[in-house]
Amino acid sequence: MIDNKFKELGLKSFILRAIEYLGFEEPSQIQTESIPLGLKGYDLIGQAQTGTGKTMAFASIVLSNMEKNKKGIKTLVITPTRELAIQVQEEFRKVGKYAYFRSLCVYGGQPIEMQIRSLQYDQDIIVGTPGRILDHISRGTLSFPDLKFLIIDEADEMLNMGFIEDVNEIIKGLPVDRQTMLFSATMPQEIRDLSRRYMKNDRKYISIVKNSMTVDKVNQYFYETKDNYRFEILCRILDRDEPESALIFCKTKKGVDELISSLLDRGYSVDGMHGDMTQSKRLSALSKFKNKTVDYLVATDVAARGIDIEGISHVINYDLPQDTESYVHRVGRTGRANKEGIAVSLVTPKEYMVLKDIEKNIRSKIYRREIPTIDEIFLKKSENVLNTIKETLSTNDFKEFIPLALQLDEDYNMIDVSAALLKLNFQNQLSYDYKENDISGKEEVRLFISIGRSNNLNIKKLLSFIEANCDIDTDEVRNIRILENFSFITIPERYKEIIMRNCNYKILDGAKVRIQLARPKENKN
Repeated sequence: MIDNKFKELGLKSFILRAIEYLGFEEPSQIQTESIPLGLKGYDLIGQAQTGTGKTMAFASIVLSNMEKNKKGIKTLVITPTRELAIQVQEEFRKVGKYAYFRSLCVYGGQPIEMQIRSLQYDQDIIVGTPGRILDHISRGTLSFPDLKFLIIDEADEMLNMGFIEDVNEIIKGLPVDRQTMLFSATMPQEIRDLSRRYMKNDRKYISIVKNSMTVDKVNQYFYETKDNYRFEILCRILDRDEPESALIFCKTKKGVDELISSLLDRGYSVDGMHGDMTQSKRLSALSKFKNKTVDYLVATDVAARGIDIEGISHVINYDLPQDTESYVHRVGRTGRANKEGIAVSLVTPKEYMVLKDIEKNIRSKIYRREIPTIDEIFLKKSENVLNTIKETLSTNDFKEFIPLALQLDEDYNMIDVSAALLKLNFQNQLSYDYKENDISGKEEVRLFISIGRSNNLNIKKLLSFIEANCDIDTDEVRNIRILENFSFITIPERYKEIIMRNCNYKILDGAKVRIQLARPKENKN
C-alpha cells in the first residue's frame, strides 16, 4: 500500500496510483511543502537543489488541477537545456500514467519541422528550451491563449546560460490569469526580480536549502554508466572488489525487488527490504545481513532508516537518491567505529549535475573511477583460485584423489589437466557472463578552452560560437564548465577535429580562443 503521507497531500487518485506504481515510499521535503500550496492555486517559488524531487512536485500539482477534455495548451514548462526538457517530459509521463494528457518537447538540435507537425495535434503540455519556444512563437506555430500553468525550472541556470531575456520575452506574451511556479537552486537578484514582475503578490516561498554536510572516513567514487549497462557494472564492481558487506540502495520498492531477483539469478548472496515487505520479512533480512549469512542487502531509503550495523565495507548507490540528505544518510552506514568505508554511485550523464550538487553540499570530492574490465576481474578471480589451491595443498587433504590424477596423467599432459581444472574453478567464481572487456562507451573527449568568466563568457555565447564556426549539433556538447579564466566541454570524439580546426585561434568577444585536449588531471574535473 502507498504511504499515507502521499495521501495526505491532497493529490488526485490517479496521481497516487501512478506514484504507487513507481514505488516511491514517501514524499521528499519539497514535495511535502509545495504540493498542498500548489493544489490550492498559489504561485510558488521553490528554492531547492537539483535532485530533490521538485519535478514530481510540480508535475503532480499541474496534473491534479488540469482540466481534461479542454482544447489548447494548458501548461508550459521552460527549462535551460534539452536534457532537462526531456527529463521533465518523462516525469510528466510517469506521474500522468493514468491521466492521458498529451505532452511535447521542443528544443534546438531537433528538426523544427518534426515539432511543427506534432503541434498540429492537440497538446496539453509543452516542455521546452527558451530559444526554440521563441522560434515557434515567432513562426506562429505555438501560442498560449488558454494557458493555465507556467513552470520555470532551474531559473538560475537559465540566468547563467544567458537565457533570462528570452524567458522574459516568452512570459510577456502569456495570459496573466495563470498559476506560475518558479524553481531555482539559488536566488540571485535577477531571479527575485523575475518573480516579483510576473508572479502574484500572495505567492509562496519555499526554501529547502540545507546547511553543508560532510561525510567523514568514507572514500567516495562514482562510475558513469548508461541505464542499460547499470546492472552489469554493478556485477563488475562486486566481482572485482568483492565487498565484505555491502548495502545497496535503490530509489523504489519495485527497483529493490527487480535487483534482488537479478542478483539471486546470478548466484550472489543477497536479500532485501522495503516498505511493502512485512515487518518480520524486513527483520529477517536485516538479521541475515547483520550475521553475515548474506553478503549484500538491497534496500530503499525508508526501509534502511535505523540500520546501525558495524562492518559494512561498502555502500553502493545503484540509483542516486532524491536529495543530499538521503545521500549522507546512505553513505553514513559505512565508515563507522574509526574504520574507513567506501561509497560507490552509479551515475548516468543526465544525473551528472545532481552529483555535482551533492559534492558541493557535502564539501567533499566524489572521484570518478573507470568501469572494471574483464581483465581486472579475471586477475582477481585467478588470485582467488590460486589461493584456494595453495590452501588445499598445505592441508594435504586430497590424498583420495591421487589415483584419479594418476589416471589422467596416463593420457594427458598434467599442465593441460591443471589448466582445465583451473578454468572450471574460475568459471564457478563468475556470476555474470561478461562479453565485452570495455563497456565504458568511451567515444567522447574533453576539451580545454582558454577563456572563461573573466572574458564575459557564458554557456549560450560558447555554444553560439561553436555553432557559428562548425557544422555540428551543439546539443551533443555536454558537461560545460565555465571557470574564471578557462573552460571545459565534453564532446563526441567525431567532433574533436572539426572544433579544433574551425574554432582554434578565432576571436570571441575580443579574445583569441585556444582549444586543446584536456590533460588527464583536468579530465577528472
